[in-house]
Amino acid sequence: MLSLIQKDDLNKYLGPSKVVDYNNPEIQWKARELGSDNGQVETAKAIYHFVRDEIGHSLDMGGGQVTCRASEVLKEGHGLCFAKSNLLAALLRFTKIPTGFCYQTLTHEDGLVLHGLNAVYLEGTWFRLDARGNRADVDAQFSVYPESLAFYPTEDGEKDYPYIFPQPDERILKIIGESKSPEEIMKTIPSVLNW
Repeated sequence: MLSLIQKDDLNKYLGPSKVVDYNNPEIQWKARELGSDNGQVETAKAIYHFVRDEIGHSLDMGGGQVTCRASEVLKEGHGLCFAKSNLLAALLRFTKIPTGFCYQTLTHEDGLVLHGLNAVYLEGTWFRLDARGNRADVDAQFSVYPESLAFYPTEDGEKDYPYIFPQPDERILKIIGESKSPEEIMKTIPSVLNW
């Protein structure tokens, strides 16, 4: 498991933002619906499975619309990895589970691109979750140890970034905001993270 580097203040991983908009009534309703009386772990697991399985990955489903804000992803029912990580963070943060943002550089088609996922703090430890969505060649699961992510860097140039960010990368948000389609995002998304 990657040694994750986070900020000392867990409150930084609980607040809303423009894209982690858990003040939205639909986000709150869905978080309450998925919440469990059996504690935070069961709540986190239910929310993770909802985002992974019920919210489509835009490229997998051929969705032409760009989504980014958590409420937008929930409403439209799909998003790229970055958008799905915003929704997962919003739902978890509303239930008081600290959630951050992590990145990997991975191979996509003929080049390298950034991939977004989350880190969640439960029972005194951080671990990464990837709600990208499973398919024949992807089998991410809710697992503290060992991690069970969608992808692991194995090729030249691929890498894991060990940082847990309180908010999504601004450069990525700008590209998403200026793009007309998920395909355009994938062509313009950077291959490395500037931190």
